[in-house]
Amino acid sequence: MVADGLRVLFCGINPGLMTAATGHHFARPGNRFWPVLHLSGFTPRLLAPAEQAELLTYGLGITNMVARATARADELTAEEYAEGGRLLTAKVARLRPRWLAVVGVTAYRAAFQDRGARVGPQEGAVGGSRVWVLPNPSGLNAHWTAATMAEEFARLREAAEA
Repeated sequence: MVADGLRVLFCGINPGLMTAATGHHFARPGNRFWPVLHLSGFTPRLLAPAEQAELLTYGLGITNMVARATARADELTAEEYAEGGRLLTAKVARLRPRWLAVVGVTAYRAAFQDRGARVGPQEGAVGGSRVWVLPNPSGLNAHWTAATMAEEFARLREAAEA
């Protein structure tokens, strides 16, 4: 779900098996992306994965860094991340979102060879767009709660609205 000139283009790591089966981003029931998107104020109500097209009405889009579906992101290779970073840079240059939001600091580090990256706004740009790295909303990421993730997503929302 992408379009030209979005406020924020969210970029997941790669499709999980449920996403691949349904065609809907972050479709696994334990994934916290959709609840956090709502809690952070990006959407006025909780959207279901099947409603992902509605993101465009809010100036938001969603894509993936790597197209290959896996059960877990740690199944991806360094080469897949690097190629994903190159393809994402070209996509962002073409679409020109105000912000690129990469969901997962480990994926961002791997794709853009930036070992020092932390969650939050990044110094550099990707494809001409500013970059914000967000925590991975997977249920496997126990370091972040839905509430603390929503706070970080809200910081991005405020920056995107400024």
